[in-house]
Amino acid sequence: MVEGSETETARALLRWYAEMGVDEAVGPAPADLYSWTRADPAAAPRLETMRKTSAPAAPEVTSAQPETISTDEAIKAAEAAAAACDSFEALEAAVKAFDGCSLKAGTKNTVFADGVPGADLLVIGEAPGRDEDRLGKPFVGRAGQLLDRMLAAIGRDRTSNTLISNVIFWRPPANRTPTALETAVCRPFVDRLIELTDPKAVLIAGGAPLQALLGVTGIMRARGVWREIETAGGKRYPALPTYHPAFLLRQPAGKRLAWADLQSLDAKLKDH
Repeated sequence: MVEGSETETARALLRWYAEMGVDEAVGPAPADLYSWTRADPAAAPRLETMRKTSAPAAPEVTSAQPETISTDEAIKAAEAAAAACDSFEALEAAVKAFDGCSLKAGTKNTVFADGVPGADLLVIGEAPGRDEDRLGKPFVGRAGQLLDRMLAAIGRDRTSNTLISNVIFWRPPANRTPTALETAVCRPFVDRLIELTDPKAVLIAGGAPLQALLGVTGIMRARGVWREIETAGGKRYPALPTYHPAFLLRQPAGKRLAWADLQSLDAKLKDH
């Protein structure tokens, strides 16, 4: 067997896993897949060589690893960064520069928003998926295509009268549901986004943003009922929970109820 061929085979398998979307983290934090480089297999110590070593080598003195900040510190940093923003563009830049969310290390792009800043409708979903991470825009996969069709049914689209974002700006490993700590770290930016764009109504798509923004669980019971989002600045905005388009792709029977929600949303926007 050619020396190093096993290593190359393993690397090829890992690259194939990544291309297929298999990127579940196996450690306490996501690995930065995009920073990996092809190392020289010859540089790795051979097992046989290690076994022949009769005595352990002296411990190597290395520089201290950078300390990770606590969740409380990350939230405070997010609050300060968000509060300092006086425009949509400044907020987008602040989110892209923010390193307090551990999810960022394992993603390719920060997915902030897409659409028209200042539109009277703001749609807030859960988190980016694989397509969103690749393109750097929210709701561009199959669920996003369905969302576009849903919005079009009430005369809405992201190019003229709608802004779309999520409660998380970086893709969770394997598209898992964001944790409460992850949404708490991102919440100051979401609040500031709402305040700066000042929508007439917020459409909350799915259970994760429902809990993150309203502290309510159970999208089945909560959907279709108007509530209010209160931001950190004390401002209140009408919010309507509905099913996430990804759920509707799995459960098409729910489209009837989602259509009723869209009609309620349309009526609310036309009343203003």
